[in-house]
Amino acid sequence: MRMSRLPAGPARIALLALLLPLAGCGAYGLFSWPSQPRGQQIDPSDVTQLVPGTSTRKDVTALLGSPTTVASFDPNTWLYVSQITRPVIAGTQTVRSQHVVIVTFDQAGVLKNVSVKDKADALPVQVVSRTTPAPGTHASFLQQLIGNIGRFNPTGSTANEPLTPTSTNTPGNY
Repeated sequence: MRMSRLPAGPARIALLALLLPLAGCGAYGLFSWPSQPRGQQIDPSDVTQLVPGTSTRKDVTALLGSPTTVASFDPNTWLYVSQITRPVIAGTQTVRSQHVVIVTFDQAGVLKNVSVKDKADALPVQVVSRTTPAPGTHASFLQQLIGNIGRFNPTGSTANEPLTPTSTNTPGNY
């Protein structure tokens, strides 16, 4: 007696229908998007060449390039930000690695400190769920729909401005 490995008839089709999506999940890893570098990718060996107390702004710019950003409240703090991201479902990005090189100078422009932060040093941000109240009325859908009736004037003049031969209301005539 010969035994078949797959069920026959409709059961075979149902089994294939269940296994086909799983095969796609395995293929996703083979055909997924590559990682994408973002920002300034700083070589760690370049950071070790910076010497606090000796290097200047000019030396840092020559070695690392111009900073990604300067701190908002301290022009003597430069930030070099880089990330490696990878696209995931629905076009969103997942951060695989993140590095921030923080370079601080004294008032004379001499390097004071260099520190490197990574993804593990990041702090979670809590999004506030409340809304900011705005003054004014809350118009219903019907009020919004018919609220502009009578406000549209095809001649381009305003309701308070009479049309006279001296007032031609052409573009550029203010």
